[in-house]
Amino acid sequence: MKNLMLKVFSVDLIIIALFSAFIFYSGCSCKPCSEQEESQIPLSVLKKADQFIISKTGDDLFEKYITVDFSLSKHIEPNYLMVYKFYMPEKSFVDELIRFTVDSTGKVLTQYEVVGIPNCNSNPNDCDFVVDEMIAKQIATQNGVSKGIKDWKTDFVWNSKFNKYVWEIISTTKESKNGDNTRAEGEKIVIDANNSSVLSKDSWKIN
Repeated sequence: MKNLMLKVFSVDLIIIALFSAFIFYSGCSCKPCSEQEESQIPLSVLKKADQFIISKTGDDLFEKYITVDFSLSKHIEPNYLMVYKFYMPEKSFVDELIRFTVDSTGKVLTQYEVVGIPNCNSNPNDCDFVVDEMIAKQIATQNGVSKGIKDWKTDFVWNSKFNKYVWEIISTTKESKNGDNTRAEGEKIVIDANNSSVLSKDSWKIN
């Protein structure tokens, strides 16, 4: 009887040990580790992609505010789509994605769009982001943007035309719907997020 109980006890211990090991390995939620393990991006490619961003932003801004997003970066044969998060906690409106494409050696492919990398090294003022949403709206008002018939659509975004971060404010002055068709018109102003200058102001229309 004693031997039987010892055998049962030993089997129970083995089962508990196996179960604990399973929980440990399957339940680990270390995000950086798990993301890196699941990443499709080779380390050599990642390092060159990092250096490309640093060549424009400098080390300080990169280290503080820019991190690779392994969940969005992917291998698109034969190249790699690189996606990074650009977030400044002290200026929470700066919460954007950086995107560009590299080849299998990590070389940036300029035939594809490069989005979201401010060129702080060449233009340090392009990384100040002193214009917040409230200031942007004040500038829009001062420049005669109509209040419109509903709230303005206000976004802090990367603008490829000006190659910098801007505030885009869109007002709607007219809008009508007929079934699935919508007609609308209004105004759009683009404001430099660093120095408050108005980069463009135009009307828009959807027929």
